[in-house]
Amino acid sequence: MQIIQYLNETITPSKVICVGRNYVEHIKELDNETPDSMVLFNKPNSAISDTLYYIQEDCRFEGEICFLIKDKKIEGIGFGLDLTKAGIQNKMKKKGLPWERAKGFDKSAVFSEFVKFDGNIKTLEMKLFINDILTQHATHDLMIYKPAKILSEISSFMSFEDGDIIMSGTPKGVATYKKKDIFMGEIYIDGKLIISKSFEVK
Repeated sequence: MQIIQYLNETITPSKVICVGRNYVEHIKELDNETPDSMVLFNKPNSAISDTLYYIQEDCRFEGEICFLIKDKKIEGIGFGLDLTKAGIQNKMKKKGLPWERAKGFDKSAVFSEFVKFDGNIKTLEMKLFINDILTQHATHDLMIYKPAKILSEISSFMSFEDGDIIMSGTPKGVATYKKKDIFMGEIYIDGKLIISKSFEVK
């Protein structure tokens, strides 16, 4: 079973719940339809990794603000990368089939450590730099579905277990990557940098 780091603890999430199409400009860049309701999908525990691996030529990165759940509330916050086999996902979407082959493969949910959530959630901000170039930028204001709505929607049909992770969606700027690329994910609250995590692609 895969674990994550939270403060001085190791936690084993039962699942990773992902929000798709939560930023307008990202929907546009992939030429997707704007959904009538929240798009949700799961990644299994085996998808969790603290190392960013090169998967294949068409594998796409998606930087995200991530939440750690305890007692059905947001307990911690971290940076995450949702890796996507783009070619497979496009085939699945065209046929109306599930995305697990493109989204739920091993090592496809890459996380920083998580820290305790403390501050004004409306000030949340994420930046992703690749090889020192700002590639993605997300804020609470840019989210179509805010964290409270995400929690409410998921819990309307699925039970949270302590340690579960929510990946809240990715902003525009997704692309493929290669070995030796250097990723730097940053999370801010109240304008203060609370997480800075570097990954070199293996």
